[in-house]
Amino acid sequence: MPALLAKMSSRSAWWFYAFSVVVLSICGSTHAAKSCNGPLLSVLPESSFKSSSTSSNSQLPHTAKLNRREGEGGWAPERSDRQPWLQLDLREKMEITAIATQGRSGSSDWVSSFMLLFSDSSLAWKQYGQSEDTGTYRGNTNSEGVVQHKLVHSITARFLRFIPLDWSTTGWIGLRVEVYGCAYKSDVANFNGRSALLYRFNQKSQRTVKDVISLRFKSYGADGVLVHGEGHRGDYLTLELHHGTLALHLNLDDAKLYPSSGNVSVGLGSLLDDQLWHYVLVKRSNKQVNLTVDGHTLHLSTTGVEDSLEVDYELSFGGIPIPGKPGSFLRKNFHGCIENLYYNGVSIINLAKRRKLQIHSVGNVTFSCSEPQPQMVSATFLSSSGSYLSLPLGPLGVWGLDVHFHFRTWNQEGLLFSTGLAQGSQHLVLQISGGQVHLMVHGAAEQKTNISIEVGVTDGLWHSVSLSYRDRMVSLVLDNEPTSTVDVQSHADSGNSVFFGGCPQYSGDCKKPTVAFQGCMRQIFLNNQLMDLPHVQQGLLGNYSKLQFDICGIRNRCLPNFCEHDGRCTQSWDTFYCDCSGTGYTGETCHNSIYEASCEAHRQMGSTSGYFYIDPDGSGPLKAALVYCNMTENKVWTVVGHNNRGSVNVTGATTKKPYVMRFNYTVSLEQLRTLIGRSEHCQQEVVYSCRKSRLFNTWDGRPLSWWLDGSGEKQTYWGGSVPGVQQCSCSLEENCIDMNYFCNCDADTHLWVNDTGLLSYKDHLPLTEIVIGDTNRTGSAAVYRVGSLHCNGDRFLWNAASFYTGSSSLHFPKFQAELSADISLYFKTTASSGVLLENLGTTDFITLKLTNPSAVTFIFDVGNGPVDLTVTSPVPLNDKQWHYVRAERNLKEASLQVDQLPLHTLEAPSEGHYRLQLKSLLFIGGSTFKESTFLGCIRALTLNGVTLDLEEQAKLTPGVTPGCLGHCNGSASVCHNRGRCMEKNSGYVCDCTHSAYNGPHCKKEVSMSFESGSSVTLTFQMPFPVMHNRDRGSQSSSRQPINSQSSSSQPIHSQSSAIYAHDGESRENVAFSFLTTHTPAMLLCVSTYHQQYLAIILANNGSLQIWYRLNREERAEIFTPKVSSLADGQLHRVQVHREGKDLYVQIDKDIDQKYNLSSDMKMNTLRSLTLGKVTGTSAGHAGLDEEVLRAGSKGFIGCLSSVQFNHLTPLKTAILSRGSSLVHVLGNLVESNCGALADSTTSQSASEGVDRGVDRLKKTRSDSAVIGGLITAVFLITLCAVAVTSCFLYRRCSHSHTHTQPQEKASISQKKDSRHSPEHSYPAGLENSYPVDLVLDLNLDLHSSVSHSRKEYYI
Repeated sequence: MPALLAKMSSRSAWWFYAFSVVVLSICGSTHAAKSCNGPLLSVLPESSFKSSSTSSNSQLPHTAKLNRREGEGGWAPERSDRQPWLQLDLREKMEITAIATQGRSGSSDWVSSFMLLFSDSSLAWKQYGQSEDTGTYRGNTNSEGVVQHKLVHSITARFLRFIPLDWSTTGWIGLRVEVYGCAYKSDVANFNGRSALLYRFNQKSQRTVKDVISLRFKSYGADGVLVHGEGHRGDYLTLELHHGTLALHLNLDDAKLYPSSGNVSVGLGSLLDDQLWHYVLVKRSNKQVNLTVDGHTLHLSTTGVEDSLEVDYELSFGGIPIPGKPGSFLRKNFHGCIENLYYNGVSIINLAKRRKLQIHSVGNVTFSCSEPQPQMVSATFLSSSGSYLSLPLGPLGVWGLDVHFHFRTWNQEGLLFSTGLAQGSQHLVLQISGGQVHLMVHGAAEQKTNISIEVGVTDGLWHSVSLSYRDRMVSLVLDNEPTSTVDVQSHADSGNSVFFGGCPQYSGDCKKPTVAFQGCMRQIFLNNQLMDLPHVQQGLLGNYSKLQFDICGIRNRCLPNFCEHDGRCTQSWDTFYCDCSGTGYTGETCHNSIYEASCEAHRQMGSTSGYFYIDPDGSGPLKAALVYCNMTENKVWTVVGHNNRGSVNVTGATTKKPYVMRFNYTVSLEQLRTLIGRSEHCQQEVVYSCRKSRLFNTWDGRPLSWWLDGSGEKQTYWGGSVPGVQQCSCSLEENCIDMNYFCNCDADTHLWVNDTGLLSYKDHLPLTEIVIGDTNRTGSAAVYRVGSLHCNGDRFLWNAASFYTGSSSLHFPKFQAELSADISLYFKTTASSGVLLENLGTTDFITLKLTNPSAVTFIFDVGNGPVDLTVTSPVPLNDKQWHYVRAERNLKEASLQVDQLPLHTLEAPSEGHYRLQLKSLLFIGGSTFKESTFLGCIRALTLNGVTLDLEEQAKLTPGVTPGCLGHCNGSASVCHNRGRCMEKNSGYVCDCTHSAYNGPHCKKEVSMSFESGSSVTLTFQMPFPVMHNRDRGSQSSSRQPINSQSSSSQPIHSQSSAIYAHDGESRENVAFSFLTTHTPAMLLCVSTYHQQYLAIILANNGSLQIWYRLNREERAEIFTPKVSSLADGQLHRVQVHREGKDLYVQIDKDIDQKYNLSSDMKMNTLRSLTLGKVTGTSAGHAGLDEEVLRAGSKGFIGCLSSVQFNHLTPLKTAILSRGSSLVHVLGNLVESNCGALADSTTSQSASEGVDRGVDRLKKTRSDSAVIGGLITAVFLITLCAVAVTSCFLYRRCSHSHTHTQPQEKASISQKKDSRHSPEHSYPAGLENSYPVDLVLDLNLDLHSSVSHSRKEYYI
């Protein structure tokens, strides 16, 4: 016990010391911040001021002090200076908190914008960014005014450099400056790559549960150990640079007891070998660890058992010495400088400087930061089309040519080096191609000799290249790879120039590249002579274009990672790219969910019951959830199961040792809360039977059994009752077996009774735990079963508000949309214009509005100037119909879509501001200044996955009412199977354009009977991507860069092709019904221009097979959901749904399977869709497999009905596009009714069964009178049944004959025509049975119709 108290006392003392250090540091920093604002330039000598050039002796750099009028009142460079700069040497490292600028006194010269660079050595510079998204400062507008900028984060540097970017339009560059700050003090140590510091403990080992390590470092290499400690149990902590990234390796477990269970290895940051200072903080508390690098923090936890770190003897800094081997190290040592190194409040470098016994030095550790030799001055190649560096080269002579340099880049392509050989007859070219280095010798006759080194060099790291040419041989060394050589045709016998990065516009010595180099180069040696890059900049050596000297401007555009939802980030020099594969999201930044928000949305897409992924929060942080959607006639139920759905018998439980069961659902609780919040109603059945087992019947009122809700709160009411009371459903229904109690079980009888009911209070769902405590008495028992969670309705899909006065609008908290903003809504109006949404900031804003009766405009400004996108519809949008609008803005692009019109996009600039800073309230249906307010209805308004409750807010707002009047305003849609409800003056009409069905309510099936050799094929012209569900955007959109003040108000017209397709996502929806008795058969085949295909066939045995080939380099994947034959003459319904790698197949009501594909690639650039026979030409292009080809050659004989592929309806398309070159019909096709055929087949089979029964009765012999009488009675009953059936069939046939007679005549007519042409149109008159406003012609008025299927209903 004393030892424990002593340990606790020691730990408390340590934490008190650490706390004191932190407090003193904060107090000191605060005090420094308050006083660190003094001017620094007034005391500097003239030698501290330098510049790229000077216009005259009276405009020298030292005259550039604020408010001074020495000389001609400030510094001005020469007018021929291509890259002017003013440099300040503060004589020692200082902390800089503010800067100020002023023009040249008494002149028209000033700088209107500039960059600020800082450095410790004046060799390696870094640009300072005033904010995260821009490094440009606003300067002056006249010569005398002073513009001051307080730095968001203070700079610690000795050198500053001002780079003018823009200046006076009436004069020239003129500059006076001031810098504010204070002296900077630190403890610094220099490690030369062969040295280290050891901090030794007072005892043999040290065990800690909390650790804090902080330091700043500047590295001259990409690899090296910063901190390391380890223990005999296997504990270790290592902090090291690895390829320019800071890596943390940590293990807290005993390696023998728990091998590899708690190992953690993570990386953070990149490009940390840039010779600039970087800040690191590691904080560990038990298993929780925070790693911070330059303000970016990574939170992690160890996964092992232990929570303490035990380190033996010592911690090492800068390397890991090998015991007993002086000068030897286990890993590569750190080469660079470390300052302000603290371990748990102990200043390691301060102890080392004072030569304390706890510190042992290995190798040469000095306490000043020295620069590496040779000095590494960098140059940045800025342009992929115009950057180059040209250097002169004397006669090669006997020595030949030796070239050595370092480079770093992200780009996959670019020229590194080029020179002419043999008086220009040959060219030596070194370039990056496909991310690898290639050396080529181009001969006079375009002959090429090639060396390829299969090592990736586009990782942003420094790579070294050594190239040698002598004795007709060229050798190449990349990094530490083996030497590669190639022979050339002749000697180099003349002097010439060499070129790095690119070529001048006119140069015979340089082989022009396809793409110039974008990246950094340094340490350029020609024939062992280091090239002086400052001389190049000053025009004293060689020539250049679009280069920036003294700085490597490479940026890691993937840090932070702007790819959302775990998207993988890759980058080039100018931008970043997001790989969204396997995330369930799509878009330029993986922002948009590929899944529907609810089962209700799936029903509107025409889906039937089955398992579906839904994403209730859309683009929000939660992943999609797999649920079962039960589509009943009146409601759509979302069903979520859990781990214990069976009945459970409970005995032997007491209140002290109760029975406890935890329920784990198939989706997370966060997902369930979002789902429940979005649903109109949720319920969960709790079946509870009991015998001598009470629920609430106790003397003190404490419950004996209870359950926990979704938040973990204890609930004591039971199924069917209401919250807050200890009752069961029988109490409310007043039918308890003993009315003295509120539950049947509380009667405590020897008989089995039950208290079953539904839990339906949404705030308490789902049930997460059940506790039973009264089954330990003799004869007592309880049996319970907790059902799945059932929810129905989507309260946001039809959540609407009506705006009926000109000054009304809804107000919500500001839109949180700094990096990504997606807005989706439906609106309907009769007004010609109006603001749908607006949110303002100080200068930033975002607005979505109806600008005229046919145009919607999306306008925003993130600080680079207003940008607007306008989509113009070919039909009016103020037609009192619902119209869909979706606008999105992210770091890569902005987009706007209206209804089914093609998506319109604008690319975002790679530089400049990118954060949308909003401050005011969000206005819906109006604007801050009450201009152009909206009159009409808005519904389903969703912002970044969060749907706003318009109805609740409308109840509190004058001039706005909840809901929206009309017939098409509810979840109980009158139009089925993706039909669109359209308002009329006194009724509604169902538009079945995008439905595979027809009829007044889009419920009538569209069927065709296929004969041998017949088919329907839709062909698509390049470059149309694969079709997909509504509201998902189109790659056939117009796209251009975002420019400030650019307006894209031109109307977006339909595609010239008849059939257009939306953006190809990793999703397909296929649904159809079929009836056949023939095998093999081709039901549906979809192919792309990239030899991808989807085929659904019947194999020889009649089993359904689904063939998917998404990668033409791999074999097709085959799925067989049902082995038994479907070629049985019965009608079967097939649904296939793919989301990424997940494939869902449903056949009729009994087969519901999920499969996993090996790829989640998109089906891009659709080529054709075929029903029935696949011709040889299309099959060849599609690259179909042999078995699929056999089925395709046989085609399909039978009936196909209600075929839908995403938003395409092939049968309806074929009927309405007679004569179109994009729709090909082979053989004889007749409109049919698959359902009726199936019914008649079933009826015929039943009739034949009855007849066979009668025959058997007739043949039966019996000598018994009773049996004879019985036979007679049965015979008479059977005859009556046959008579009734015959009458029914006669009426049905007569009715069918009446309706099909014109069709039969048309069919005969068509058969006569078929002798003249192998391709046929459909029978005349059929086109009048379908809507004319098909997707095949977007230019048609979407609201006009002559179809009898679009009937108006007057109410």
